[in-house]
Amino acid sequence: MISLDIHRRVEAGTRAFDLDVSLSSQARRIALFGPSGAGKSLTIRAIAGLLRLDRGCIVVNGVTLYDSDRGIALSPQARRLGYLQQDYGLFPHLTVIQNIAFGLTRGWLNPRGRRLPEVARRWVDAFDLDAILNSYPSEISGGQKQRVALARALSVEPRLLLLDEPLAALDAGLRVRMREELAALQSRLDIPTILITHDPQDAVMLADQVFRIRDGRIEGDCTPQGLMAAQNATISPSGQSMTPSMTLDALKIA
Repeated sequence: MISLDIHRRVEAGTRAFDLDVSLSSQARRIALFGPSGAGKSLTIRAIAGLLRLDRGCIVVNGVTLYDSDRGIALSPQARRLGYLQQDYGLFPHLTVIQNIAFGLTRGWLNPRGRRLPEVARRWVDAFDLDAILNSYPSEISGGQKQRVALARALSVEPRLLLLDEPLAALDAGLRVRMREELAALQSRLDIPTILITHDPQDAVMLADQVFRIRDGRIEGDCTPQGLMAAQNATISPSGQSMTPSMTLDALKIA
């Protein structure tokens, strides 16, 4: 189970944004779906412990990661979360093998003469990365970069996998293939995932429950099928675009 009650006011000059996200779900695959600027990435960063909150509570499978009332605030490392960023976050000056092992062993910058930790070897084999272990990020393809980032995220044996627009940087053809690979991976893993995306196809294939987020707040939730029906309903039979309120009605959001 995942329970979020996240509150943070972000100010930049004369502008302010209020993040006020509350949700609870038993689903193993959750998507936060919404446009750019809705607060999706801020929410993921808050869960990961990379954004200081004003108040709130974050609980994952019975483990409290943050609770302002009880004075609990686990460090990002102690939260044991896998975090796949949109740009994958690979270190350009480290090889693939060093990137995967980063975080498993402190100061592990020269892999020569050392064995890859067994927990990481599992994912190197699973993603067929042996041939590029000594390559640098600039020398590998977009799909390979994503697999390397996934191997690094999964090697820490996370209690939750966070996917921050994981397909946004890929071209259309590769996006379809990697979406299918991610869906297959989710079916094999016993790890809950939270995906953030603005692409309904990602949410439909990679989530069991979809929460719609806008202006820093959860507007409601639906099934992936409900989301797709709502997306299809944004164009009326007459060919006219529907209003946002009509789209929400199609989603049957309370």
